[in-house]
Amino acid sequence: MKTSKTLTLVPLMLCFFVMGFVDLVGIASNYVKEDMQLSDTMANLMPSLVFFWFFVCSVPTGMLMNRIGRKRTVLLSLGLTLPALALPLISASFPVMLLSFSLLGIGNAVIQTSLNPLVSAVTQGKNLAATLTFGQFVKAIASFIAPYLAMWGATKLIPDFGLDWRILFLIFLIIGVISTLWLVMTHIEEEPVGQQTSTFGQCLHLLSVPVVLLSFLAIVSHVGIDVGINATTPKILIERLGITLNEAAFAVSLYFISRTAGCLLGSFLLRIVSGRSFFAASITLLAFGTVGLAFGTTVPVLYASIILAGLGNSNVFPLIFSQAMMAVPQKQNEVSGLMIMGLIGGTIFPFFMGMASDALGQIGAVGIMALGVVYLLFYACKMKK
Repeated sequence: MKTSKTLTLVPLMLCFFVMGFVDLVGIASNYVKEDMQLSDTMANLMPSLVFFWFFVCSVPTGMLMNRIGRKRTVLLSLGLTLPALALPLISASFPVMLLSFSLLGIGNAVIQTSLNPLVSAVTQGKNLAATLTFGQFVKAIASFIAPYLAMWGATKLIPDFGLDWRILFLIFLIIGVISTLWLVMTHIEEEPVGQQTSTFGQCLHLLSVPVVLLSFLAIVSHVGIDVGINATTPKILIERLGITLNEAAFAVSLYFISRTAGCLLGSFLLRIVSGRSFFAASITLLAFGTVGLAFGTTVPVLYASIILAGLGNSNVFPLIFSQAMMAVPQKQNEVSGLMIMGLIGGTIFPFFMGMASDALGQIGAVGIMALGVVYLLFYACKMKK
């Protein structure tokens, strides 16, 4: 039985890798900005657009799972993600990129809402948070290789194929197709569909549960910080070190490498350490990293700050998510939808960060992120052990 569950988790972990495709928007928006000479406000519109769809689609996706099942909902998300990856291979114009990022946002909203509950159908109890954390580790692998693929394409492939930094879309498209076919062939036992249904109002009413509301706001803050670091760290290095975008793009990979290492470490430590203590330690590291990004002016300080931010932000999402899911176990689909709706933070934070950076430089953008860190410190005090 254990072997069967382990084998079932393999295609689900590959779906977490597909989930990580959404993080390519950070580095992609920097290259689109450079290609089209956009302002920070306009460039940040692209990641903001991606995460806008989480607000629109997440709760309806939670309701949809009750009707068609979790696995079919994940397959639907993959069906939306594949054309999103194919479009930039046809054209890199601003309207096409906006359409691509919109489809990527919709597909990612659906997969983030449905994949975590699907994992809970395979792994339950005390191991759920650790398993979701390992899924975030797999997701982070896709996140940190995206900038490397973009840099490789921008510096090596232009003379040969003409795809430049967009080669990352082609590689991710191939992986997405493999993930879709593997999940189609995998049998997963789920609860019968159509037995429980909720209206949109009933889903939103779950926000009246204090743990759910606090967790929702924590997700808003976490994702806002995550997307903000993804989009802003290259700009910080360019502004303070006077380097090129191709050189600064390494900062995004360094952040996600740190997140990947943190997720892998967390998947083991969360089996033996209190979730509340681990969360508090994580946010402390994130706070130190944020201070360093705000005031650092040298390579060692800035790189160390990026690493601290990556380690600190690595296990935040699964800890918040598991807290909310355990608070209302009979409404996991609906709670999942609400939590993923919190990814609207990826729209809210970059929007205000773009305006702040245009007015004050990148320290203004980091100041907006710091507000999210303060809330997460507050949430750590409210978490259950």
